[in-house]
Amino acid sequence: MSTFLLVHGAWHSGQSWERVVPLLESAGHRALAPSLTGYGDKAHLLSPEVGLDTHVDDVVRLIDEADLTDVVLVGHSYAGAVISSAANEVPDRIAHLVYVDSMVPQDGETPVDALPELQSLIDLAAESDSPWRIPPPPEQPPPLGLFGVTDPADVAWLRTVLSDHPARCIQQPVRLDNPAANAIPHTHIRCDGGNAEGFTLPPVPAVQPNGSPARVWELPTGHDCMVTMPGELSELLLKAAVSP
Repeated sequence: MSTFLLVHGAWHSGQSWERVVPLLESAGHRALAPSLTGYGDKAHLLSPEVGLDTHVDDVVRLIDEADLTDVVLVGHSYAGAVISSAANEVPDRIAHLVYVDSMVPQDGETPVDALPELQSLIDLAAESDSPWRIPPPPEQPPPLGLFGVTDPADVAWLRTVLSDHPARCIQQPVRLDNPAANAIPHTHIRCDGGNAEGFTLPPVPAVQPNGSPARVWELPTGHDCMVTMPGELSELLLKAAVSP
């Protein structure tokens, strides 16, 4: 049995994984999908002080308090930065890192460094009455939709999940200064159905930190593959769990 810890991306909450969790559990595994500070059941904690470090602490605290080991730590989108820094803190607890259509910042980089297009959202928020709150990007015409979701019922549901994202989260740097974390194998799942206009993820590094060739799998769907292709995504996560 593996323990999957699913970390949602910016603007989302743990609820965004609700179609994936039962599939992993039905395969005999444990699956946890918490909401980070400021989202879902923790929405009341949203503040200008919430940053990347806050979310890393959320993940590390859960791993420690639940005494989780051999964790398959999965990060979607912005959470690529979260899981990287969390693994840096507790590398002995992590069996595998899975980056789902996510950024992979280097040590000392911020999410904005990894994806410079995010600066335009910060600049736009700075003109508002709450300059630290970045609202979700608007829905775009198909095939882009809302985070790659185009089915009207799914879009309506997704809107109930989304909320504002603190600017500090994408302005704080990632810490990757623990050599022990380099041994953790990485898997990258990329969605080739198109991202929001103007947003392009940088290519995956050709070599993993452990020296192995990069492992990159693709899904023919938009960014929120946990909504549009939960079955296919679950199969890849299960495959990653048993991959060296």
